Amino acid sequence: MRPKVRLHARSHTSLAQVAETLLRTYPQRTAVGLSLMASQAFFYNAIFFTYALILTDFYGVPVGSVGWYLLPFAAGNFLGPLLLGRLFDTLGRKTMIGATYAISGLLLAGTGYLFARDIVSVQMLTVAWMIIFFFASAAASSAYLTVSEIFPLEIRALAIAFFYAVGTGVGGVVAPWLLGTLIDTGSRVSVAAGYYLGAALMIAAASVEWRWGIAAELRPLEEVCRPLTFID
Repeated sequence: MRPKVRLHARSHTSLAQVAETLLRTYPQRTAVGLSLMASQAFFYNAIFFTYALILTDFYGVPVGSVGWYLLPFAAGNFLGPLLLGRLFDTLGRKTMIGATYAISGLLLAGTGYLFARDIVSVQMLTVAWMIIFFFASAAASSAYLTVSEIFPLEIRALAIAFFYAVGTGVGGVVAPWLLGTLIDTGSRVSVAAGYYLGAALMIAAASVEWRWGIAAELRPLEEVCRPLTFID
């Protein structure tokens, strides 16, 4: 039986203490959270919100048929977390998070290269996105999982909100604008450069996870990160 956890009762946790906890007490964990959230947001938004433009501008797919190409994309997003999810508890957080981020980045770089050389058909590209997002969806889900369990109980909700806001601000705003601009050039090489950037961010996030990630699998959250109001 696990020992009981005793906490001091208090009405709230100040924003000053939240900032101190994130930036001074756990700076490496903060770096992990920011890198995971920002990279997956850029990755997702760079591809998902520009996919229709790629289909219509580079492959001549009628606008009314774009939805059919999104179905395999959606299937990969659904099946990834469903089939890989249990491995985050069995093989471990650091192993699986790092692996899914790195695999997603490498596959995107490879697909970008093939796209730039115009040797991938629209059907092949759709299959490529399905495979990539099989891993990327699990990776993105693990980012939310990570920031929800590696910080103290008292600031966990604010930590999730903070990392989501910053990550979405970086990836959700910059990625569609950048990729949209590159698509407007009509150059496959330019679009591939955007893909390479997304791939590099995912691989960099994998490196940060392998370096500073927390092995939180199968452990009580109070053991993963001691509450701020813990009573010895």
